[in-house]
Amino acid sequence: MSTATDTRSRRQDQLWQALSVGDEDAATRTLFGALEEGMDAENVLLGLIAPVQRRVGEEWAANRLTVAQEHAATAINDRALSALSHHHRTRTAPVRGRVLVACVDGEWHGLPARILAEVLKLRGWKVDYLGAQTPTPHLIAHVHQRGPQLVALSSSIPTRLPTAHATITAVQATGTPVLVGGAAFGVQGRYARLLGADAWAPDAGAAAERLEQGPLPRPAPARQPIDDLPHLADQEYTMVARTHLSLVRTVMDDLQDRFPAMRSYTPDQSARTAEDVEHIVQFLATALYTGDPDLFTDFLTWTAHVLTARDVPAHSLVPALDILTEQLKDFPRALHILTRATDHLSRTRPDHAAADDARNHA
Repeated sequence: MSTATDTRSRRQDQLWQALSVGDEDAATRTLFGALEEGMDAENVLLGLIAPVQRRVGEEWAANRLTVAQEHAATAINDRALSALSHHHRTRTAPVRGRVLVACVDGEWHGLPARILAEVLKLRGWKVDYLGAQTPTPHLIAHVHQRGPQLVALSSSIPTRLPTAHATITAVQATGTPVLVGGAAFGVQGRYARLLGADAWAPDAGAAAERLEQGPLPRPAPARQPIDDLPHLADQEYTMVARTHLSLVRTVMDDLQDRFPAMRSYTPDQSARTAEDVEHIVQFLATALYTGDPDLFTDFLTWTAHVLTARDVPAHSLVPALDILTEQLKDFPRALHILTRATDHLSRTRPDHAAADDARNHA
C-alpha cells in the first residue's frame, strides 16, 4: 500500500501531465481521485494544486511552456479548484469569523489567493473572496459593509508594492488588521514588515495556521506611507514613476544605436522589447520606493535567465541600463541602483556573451 507521500507525488505528476497538455477532465479526475484515496481537501489544495501551479510558472520561465499554455494550465487549475470547492461547499458550516481575501490592485495572479480562501473555508471561516485586481476603494467599501476581522492581501508582482502599501494603510485605518502573502513581499516577508503589514505568511497553509494562533492585534493608529519610508522625501520614486512612459520611449529610441540587432526586429519582437524595458523601469521605480537595490538586481538576474532560455543574449540588457543611467544622472539613489545592477549583470553573464565580446573586438 502506497504511503501518503507516494500518493501525493504520483498525483502531482498526474496533475502536471494533465495541465501540460490542457486536459481539464484529466486534471479534475486527478484531484477527485486523490480524495478517494484518502487525501483530505486541504491537502489536495496545498499538496497538489499549489505546488503544480508553481511548476507551471517555472516551466514558463524556462521556455518549456508558451504563454498560451501557461494561461490554459492556470485556467484549468482554477476550474478544477472550483469543482473541488463545490463538492465541499455544503459539508463545512462556517463556525468562525469573517475574513476578506483579495489581490492587490493590478495583481492578476488570483490563484494563490483563491487557494487561501478555500483553505480558510474548509477550516470554518466565513470568507469574502474578491479575486484578482481588486481596486483599493472597492476593497475599503467592502470592509465597511462586511466588517471582517481580517483582510488577507495577495501579490506576486513586486511592482505592485506601492499599491499594496497604500492598501495596507487604508485597511488599517478602518481598524482592521492586514495579513499579506505572495512573492511580491520578498524572502521571509521583508517587504511586508517594511510596508507595515500586521502579519505575513509564505503560503496559504502558513496563513491558515497563523489564524489558528488567535486574532491579529488591532493595527496602530492611522499613518502615512512617508512615515514608513522616509527616503521617499527625496521624490526620486515620484519622478521616475510619473515619467516612466517617457523613459521607456527614450530607451527604445536610443537602443537601436546601442544594440544594432534591434533594427532587424519584427514588430512583435519590438513590442516585446518595449514590454521588457517598461518592466525594467517599473522595477527601478519599485526599488526606489522600497529603498532596496537588491529588488532591482534580483529582477534583472531573473530576467537574464528568462532571456537566455529564449536564446536572447542576456547582455542585451546592459545598453538599456546605460541609457537609463544617462537619463537619471541627477538622481543619486537611482544611479546607485542602476550601477549596482549593471555591475552584477556584467559579472554574472554567460561565458558565451564574453566570448562574443572578444570576437567583436578582435
